[in-house]
Amino acid sequence: MRKSFDGLQGLVKNHVGRTGLEGDVYLFFNRRRTQVKMLVWDRSGFVIYYKRLEQGTFERISGTDESQTAQNVSWSDLQMIMEGVKLQSVERRKRYERPSSRAA
Repeated sequence: MRKSFDGLQGLVKNHVGRTGLEGDVYLFFNRRRTQVKMLVWDRSGFVIYYKRLEQGTFERISGTDESQTAQNVSWSDLQMIMEGVKLQSVERRKRYERPSSRAA
């Protein structure tokens, strides 16, 4: 958890293959999952949000393991992870989903 703006952007560039300038939120957890840094581009520069839990751990995103470098997470899932909600126990109500724009 020692890296700052340039170091985190370098991880995004080297491991995910993105520039970090897309407006996405990039999450970096420590090994014990008690701390998280979020790197975000906000149109004029990078912002780092840093959260340290006093008790408990952040949930591991389902389908990921220690060797996986990137995983897409919805905004609602990110909010629940930050608040300590167990994602496996969440029952989602039906919502509109935009059809895929890929040509068949």
